[in-house]
Amino acid sequence: MSAESPTGDDLVRVLATLANPHRMRVVAALARERHYVSDLARRLGISRALLQLHLKKLEACGLVTSALELSDDGKAMRFYELASFDIRLTPSTVATAAEDLEREGSQE
Repeated sequence: MSAESPTGDDLVRVLATLANPHRMRVVAALARERHYVSDLARRLGISRALLQLHLKKLEACGLVTSALELSDDGKAMRFYELASFDIRLTPSTVATAAEDLEREGSQE
């Protein structure tokens, strides 16, 4: 996602996804380097199951990407890294994004 006029729905989705302390910590950790799930869970002090839930939300939103890789001993490991994004949150950005928000309950 780039800073150039995100859609209203995209902006709402990204802000809602980041409005969680665990997910913000995940993004911060991945901003420094990519990690596999077990390592990242240990570093953040949360369970792998909880971390995977947060990673799925971040990936669905397009903020992180993942790749399955084999370790030297043949073990499959899923690595996560931050996707490139640049979101500028200004009154103008919000006003522009709000113009094309989907209406709740609309029947299109």
